Amino acid sequence: MSKKKITLTEEELVAALQNREKIAVEALYDMYSASLFGVISRIVIDEATAEDLLQETFVKIWHSFSSYSADKGRLFTWMVNIARNLSIDKLRSKDFKNNSKNQELENNVTFIDEQRNTVYKPELMGIKELVQKLKPEQKSILDLVYFKGYTHVEAADELGIPLGTIKTRLRMAIIQLRKNFN
Repeated sequence: MSKKKITLTEEELVAALQNREKIAVEALYDMYSASLFGVISRIVIDEATAEDLLQETFVKIWHSFSSYSADKGRLFTWMVNIARNLSIDKLRSKDFKNNSKNQELENNVTFIDEQRNTVYKPELMGIKELVQKLKPEQKSILDLVYFKGYTHVEAADELGIPLGTIKTRLRMAIIQLRKNFN
């Protein structure tokens, strides 16, 4: 027999969370886990990491609920911001970056395909060859920003060139790639 999902109004849920009632945790999970997992998994592609972050999100909601104010916005918006911020923090963490950097560029395409369960799509073939035709300075920036998840500032630091140069070269690379699709 399946367990019935608990649904409360936002006011009832807020009151239950303020009173630290057990039903609040159950209702919170039943009502919002799917939505929050969706937010997290759009930011963090790895499913296991996203599941861990969902759990962290609920723990943080429980422990920091005293900072929630209905005057400042809806409960769901506050929870989405917590999930989003934890996910972004995870992406920016040294451990996560080091694990990501250790994968070769060649393996990134395979890794992403496996994580997203993508299938062979002939219309996408040839992208690698198009990127190879770019200038070396454009390829290195594309590699860092799009394949390794660096921010523009981090890419500038890594390559030892000004932020403006990174942005200009990245824009020029994208314009060059777009010419192939018009």
